[in-house]
Order: sequence, then structure tokens, then C-alpha cells
Amino acid sequence: MNTASEIGFEIVPRAALSLTHREAMYHLLDGHFDGVTPGQFAADLAEKDIVLLLNRKDRLVGFSTLLSYSTPFEGESIQVIYSGDTLVAPDAWGSTALPRAWLAGVEALRTTLPPGRCFWMLLTSGFRTYRFLPVFWREFHPCFDSVPSPGILRLTERLASEQFGAQFDQRAGIVRFVRPQRLRLGLEKIPPGREKDPHIAYFLARNPGHPEGDELVCLTELSPENLTAAGRRMFHRHVHELASRHS
Repeated sequence: MNTASEIGFEIVPRAALSLTHREAMYHLLDGHFDGVTPGQFAADLAEKDIVLLLNRKDRLVGFSTLLSYSTPFEGESIQVIYSGDTLVAPDAWGSTALPRAWLAGVEALRTTLPPGRCFWMLLTSGFRTYRFLPVFWREFHPCFDSVPSPGILRLTERLASEQFGAQFDQRAGIVRFVRPQRLRLGLEKIPPGREKDPHIAYFLARNPGHPEGDELVCLTELSPENLTAAGRRMFHRHVHELASRHS
């Protein structure tokens, strides 16, 4: 039985989250990461605009928080979407609910932003989250088989420095939080054979401190031209679902 197909999602403005939502999110995060504290969780959540909730019936099996903002960069206004705490429980792996929810959430946020180039900034201490990038995006930084333009390097450093200050190691491209969250339950371990994947091997080389909660700063431009074939299929599925709801 494919339980992944039973997972649905909802997009909730952060201010509209119920206490039940918040408690379920905290307990799910605390169950999979060491170093989670109620204060740290609340502070991270308070900075975000919307929350993506993944549910199997009445049980929360994953979530992600998103922040959107504009910032000036080298003569133009750049739109930024930043993913905060993100987690999918192991029993929900294989579901397309998170990328579908993420796509819908990003589209909702973009309607609140001025027109212009839009970038997604992602921090990741886990190879599974990093692996999301090559599945859906043609170009992203950092990547094993491409050299970023000087402009992308400067933008990455600018955004990470703005958000994380002295916790950002510019030379390594890593954020080391004062109070890191570390994957537990063996989730930080690489399953046998997966280290042969060039993207995973590169992630491990770029972020050797990931078991200790070191976060690799990643950036990709959100544009139709930058979607992979899988990304285009996901986008077209999203458009079809929207049309079905309004027909």
C-alpha cells in the first residue's frame, strides 16, 4: 500500500497557525533533531510568512516555513524566498506533497512581491534536502558540475550575511548556528551506495560538518527556464490542479 499517496497539504499564514499546529510542528521537529528548544523554534517561526503543513489524515507528517522579502542588490531589487525549518518524517518519504506544497506556497508569496528576479535561499544540513535541488532545478549553487557566476557568488554571500551575520562562514559557504539542530535517529547517515550519487558526494565534501548541524547555503533562481523536466511536470500538474479546482 502506497501511504505516500495519502498525504495532503495545506498552506497556512503563520499568524493563523493554531496552538495545535504549533505544538505538532515542534514535537515533530524535536523528534528528529537534537538541539531543538521551544524558544528557538518560536523565534524561527515568528520570522516567517507562511507554513506548509503535510498531513496524513489528522496527523502532521511534515512541514516547511517560508519567508519572502525584497532587497536591493547591485542596482536592482531582488526578490527572495527563504526556507526555514523543514522536515518530512521518514514514513512520508516518497510523497510529492512537499514539492507540490512548496510550489503553491511560493506562487502565493510571489503575488505579494514586486516584479523582478526571484531567488530561493535554502539551508541544509541533510543530503535529502540538498538532493531536492537537482531534481527540480537546472542551475543552482553550489553544484558539483557547474561554476557559479561571480554575481551569484556575491548574491549568495550578501543574502547569507544579511540573514545570519557572524554565524555565516563566507569562505566555506556554511552557516554554523550558535545552537545548531542535529539530525538524529540515524537520519544523518548515508545509506549504503547513496554516496556514489555525485550530488550527494559533493554535498558531503562541501559540508563535512553536517552531522553536527552545519548548514550549507544554497541558492537558485526561480524561473520557468530554470526548471528541469521533473520541475516542469510538477509545475504543469500544479496548474492543472488549480484549473480543476476553479472549473
